[in-house]
Amino acid sequence: MTRRRLSRFWRDRRGVSAVEFALIAPLLILFYFGMAELTEAMMAQRRLSHLTASIGDVVARDQKLTDARRDDVFTAGKVMMAPFPTSTLRMCIVSIVSDAAGKDTVAWAETSNSPTDCPTVGSVVSIPTSVLPAGTSVIMSKASYEYDTVFKTVVPETMIFRRTLYLRPRLADQVTRSKT
Repeated sequence: MTRRRLSRFWRDRRGVSAVEFALIAPLLILFYFGMAELTEAMMAQRRLSHLTASIGDVVARDQKLTDARRDDVFTAGKVMMAPFPTSTLRMCIVSIVSDAAGKDTVAWAETSNSPTDCPTVGSVVSIPTSVLPAGTSVIMSKASYEYDTVFKTVVPETMIFRRTLYLRPRLADQVTRSKT
């Protein structure tokens, strides 16, 4: 009787679907949350690219950058990052001037939230001549963002996105810096 019962149990297929679902469900749930995190990270990266281009473009359209205009540009950059938190958003706008010999020097630099990779005033930087020919100037906008995931199980580390963009001044040979 035991052998017959065991044989019948072995041929019974009523719970196979439940067992298969129990084995596959955790993997599917992990995949779902991973894709959701990846999508959010890509949105944050795209917003960072857009704000880097926008803040550089706004400054390149001016003849001079004032304190009020600088504050407006950085505020607009923070607004563009919404709905993501802006506590880890770092922005930098730099005017780089190339002399007749092709030496690229930082004329002025403005920062928001203390970026560590922003060049300082007077420092010599290396910009390709295709971007900055000798005797001209360029506006460099840089931004970085630390994206922290919601689901630490899927992506345990903070992702850091960085963008740099170069734009030529449009209304003057060089965008100057003015306090007023």
